[in-house]
Amino acid sequence: MKKIVLLAVVLIFYSCTTYTIPVESFKAQFSKFDTIQKRERVISNPLTYGNLKYMTNNILMINVIDKNNNPLTIRNSPSLEMRITKKNGKKNVFYFDTVTLENDTLKGSQSRFLPNLKKEIPFDHIFKIEIQEGGKKYSYEN
Repeated sequence: MKKIVLLAVVLIFYSCTTYTIPVESFKAQFSKFDTIQKRERVISNPLTYGNLKYMTNNILMINVIDKNNNPLTIRNSPSLEMRITKKNGKKNVFYFDTVTLENDTLKGSQSRFLPNLKKEIPFDHIFKIEIQEGGKKYSYEN
């Protein structure tokens, strides 16, 4: 039994690949998109039988860097999470598909279930940006 639990823990940590986006690269990539043209999306809700409806950014792909410093392009998805480390060391987590960059302020949602749990961070306060597939069973319905 202990071996099964250990194997499960190893698989969970191994499967969660984290990518980085240099801060200036993030800004350059997001400045190409019109953040005003958000889109309403519906995702499956793995906790209930209903669906969740919310506004998303219009980004399909994002350029990232893997742990070996190789550039990659990954697809935006409802389970993609973004971790921001601020210059003061504090961290915030957002769902990537809700993030926008408006007037040098990063805005995004931190919860699927509490739609008013949104956060704004002045872009010049950001030290590091990481992206990770959260492993949640969300999928777009539309």
